[in-house]
Amino acid sequence: MYPMNLRDKIVVITGASSGIGAITAQMLSKRGAIPILVARSEDKLQAIAAGIQGKFGMYTCDVRDSARVEEMFAEILHVYGRIDILLNNAGYGKFADFTEMPTEEFDDMMDVNYMGIVRCTKAVVPHMLERGSGQIVNLASMAGKIGTSKSVAYTASKHAVLGFTNALRQELRKSGVVISAINPGPIATDFFKTADPTGTYVKNVAKMMMTPEHVSAKLIKTMETGKEEVDLPGLAAFGIRLYGLFPRLADKLTYNAMNKK
Repeated sequence: MYPMNLRDKIVVITGASSGIGAITAQMLSKRGAIPILVARSEDKLQAIAAGIQGKFGMYTCDVRDSARVEEMFAEILHVYGRIDILLNNAGYGKFADFTEMPTEEFDDMMDVNYMGIVRCTKAVVPHMLERGSGQIVNLASMAGKIGTSKSVAYTASKHAVLGFTNALRQELRKSGVVISAINPGPIATDFFKTADPTGTYVKNVAKMMMTPEHVSAKLIKTMETGKEEVDLPGLAAFGIRLYGLFPRLADKLTYNAMNKK
């Protein structure tokens, strides 16, 4: 199965109306794949679709809506006959002190960032199991491995994503269905218009920011190779290993560097 040629592969991308989702869709199209763009806003989807030269599909869906998720994936399977790859990219974050973050925001971030992935994956996996092939790529976050201040709700949702991804990978390991996680650090996208409206965090981590094009290229490489987990940037992989060995010491040593919000 791997390395995979993405030509003519049906790739469903949630959160495709901007940022990583939109750029990945465009890059996939250039490789001959057929990206299926999914997001809540039809207007934004149409704007992104205008920049795609090859074949593509477009569906409006809120990943919080279980009935619509099931209906949409049934439509995609009816039209295209299969789904080769699902990129679970939809998500958002907000940064604030724990005492100031309403519990409703905890609920909504978990509903979108975690349960959205559960709903979409649940709609696709039975089809992939029947075919004996396919890949689920979950856009998680470095926040799912290392907690930082003022991101308690977002971090918790991404920890849930990684726990789900790791457990499902083990469950499906011999099925032919590959489960992958991408764990990026900060990316220069519109994510921070909601997460960090004051711009304080973006300013503080400007030197660490990755371009969305870089992350999208890594996403596509993961689709081509079937790699199970990727930490970005590359140096972060070393930091994650160190954190796993000495978590409390790492917390103390990296407090000033990591807590920039």
